Amino acid sequence: MRQPSRRQVIGLGVGAASAAWFLPAIAAPAAGAETESQGESHGMSAFGDLKYPADFHHFDYVNADAPKGGLFSTIPSSRAFNQSFQTFNSLNAFILKGDGAQGMGMTFTSLMARAGDEPDAMYGLAAKSVRISADGLTYRFAMRPEARFHDGQKLTARDAAFSLMVLKTKGHPLITQQMRDMVKAEAPDDTTLIVTFAPKRGRDVPPFVAGLPIFSQAYYTAHPFEESTLDVPLGSGPYKVGRFESNRFIEFDRVKDWWGADLPVNRGSYNFDTVRFDFYRDRDVAFEGFTGRSYLYREEFTSRIWNTRYDFPAMTEGRVKREQLPDETPSGAQGWFINTRRDKFKDPRVREALDCAFDFEWTNKSIMYGAYVRTVSPFQNSDLMASGLPSPEEAALLEPFRGKVPDEVFGMPFVPPVSDGSGQDRKLLRKAAQLLNDAGFHIKDGKRMTPRGEVFRVEFLLDEPAFQAHHMPYIKNLGTLGIEATLRLVDPVQARARRDDFDFDMMIERFGFSTVPGDSLRPFFSSRAARTKGSNNLAGISDPEVDSLMEQVIAADTRARLVFAARALDRVIRAGRYWVPQWYSNAHRLAYWDLFGHPPNLPKYLGVMAPDIWWSSPAKPASSGQAK
Repeated sequence: MRQPSRRQVIGLGVGAASAAWFLPAIAAPAAGAETESQGESHGMSAFGDLKYPADFHHFDYVNADAPKGGLFSTIPSSRAFNQSFQTFNSLNAFILKGDGAQGMGMTFTSLMARAGDEPDAMYGLAAKSVRISADGLTYRFAMRPEARFHDGQKLTARDAAFSLMVLKTKGHPLITQQMRDMVKAEAPDDTTLIVTFAPKRGRDVPPFVAGLPIFSQAYYTAHPFEESTLDVPLGSGPYKVGRFESNRFIEFDRVKDWWGADLPVNRGSYNFDTVRFDFYRDRDVAFEGFTGRSYLYREEFTSRIWNTRYDFPAMTEGRVKREQLPDETPSGAQGWFINTRRDKFKDPRVREALDCAFDFEWTNKSIMYGAYVRTVSPFQNSDLMASGLPSPEEAALLEPFRGKVPDEVFGMPFVPPVSDGSGQDRKLLRKAAQLLNDAGFHIKDGKRMTPRGEVFRVEFLLDEPAFQAHHMPYIKNLGTLGIEATLRLVDPVQARARRDDFDFDMMIERFGFSTVPGDSLRPFFSSRAARTKGSNNLAGISDPEVDSLMEQVIAADTRARLVFAARALDRVIRAGRYWVPQWYSNAHRLAYWDLFGHPPNLPKYLGVMAPDIWWSSPAKPASSGQAK
């Protein structure tokens, strides 16, 4: 079974991109602090100093002398905003409409770039420095004079201000939600960008803003930003859009004279002449393409394939390599999310019954080769996850909600039940039946009925066949309870539309947070997000106590306060039974044709970073033998 990429925000087994920017900013000081600007800085961070000095040459984890050239080809293993794993029909990847092409972020530049070996640091890219007011509400960026768009036109602060404002007003809902505490962006001249934030803004809002793409204001004067289109936009990043065929493949060509190539944040990066994404409807079918060298790199998310199918000739002959690299980032949450907007799922006892019916132990042993560990928390594999009894600090945060949240919040945090591994644990199924009876869902003529007298039906929405085997035993157990459960496999476009409209009963997603979450929590858990089309609050969580605890996390001014607030929030979310947790792994499983090199010590916080900091072996050019 697949295990999600740590680079995603959400996604079925993989995902990405915008999670890399859910990072902290400098914490705002207490009221009454001076408003004079702090000194100019080459980067920004929170809860600690920057690792790299102003005159650093390159990030420690890259090969600064990596050769340029060759081809890197893969299938999508991450997604953000409107992107799909299986298809694309638009080159606008920053709005709600359409299915955006993978890789479009490589064609744009941003104000600052993320350091992969620090939990929360960013360094100058299009902006050479930033000056932050003492109250943390005004960021003054100094733009690099050498920054250029691909047509040779200068990239200015006016382009940056336009970009931030158009994303705030017309961008994908996940972007607009994250930018709600950005009040305005303005450019008094071509070299100065001033970004103003609202009081009590989340610590991760300024870095999110600093990592967004910069568009050409002149280009979008003649082209509507909010439209899905296959017109190639004007960019300023290390790559340009090359050949593409909608729904099949897209290539990106390296800009040989890119203005940013020798900046410290870019040395050793963007080494391939061409980066290509191929699209398959089914990852199992895509595996056959990999064995035939139709593409060259694959991150394996399916334990069955990893354990049984890597015995093809190129593998046994040593022409294909496999690596299993540690993944130390927070794993986040993957599971079946239950749409509580629908009346039949509003009772938490019903949702707990759905949890009892899933036999993880049998599924892991029988389908996934014992490769996974059960997920229990949205903050899985991090120190933000609650465990044991609440600490005094957690208890103090939770006490005001006594009587408004389940009593279990003040005890041990909820964990999914452990089955006997038989596939149909009678004890758990009896518990599920009792929970349903207590909620008024009784059996009539062999069928489970809702309190309204309707047959209790559950439809699982799925957009990829690889997951069907994991649904079938679960559906069988639900049938034992009298629940009429079905699986609907739809095409990616329909799946995205139904997801954005919250038109589903249960569906699989995965999300994860940085080690210092803040405003990024709102699109997943806030009452406002529950009502926002296209948000990540799939379960429809609309709970004033969750909202209040989120604000405590966002307002935390020390790492310790952040941890305690996140653990308190974790307890309340887990008590809500909003999802049926699935699994996670602590390793990246990589397979690639023996044509590439990568640094020996990959960064802890951004994963394997392929293709960003990988390179083509000079002796074995990756361009040879590639199917087109």
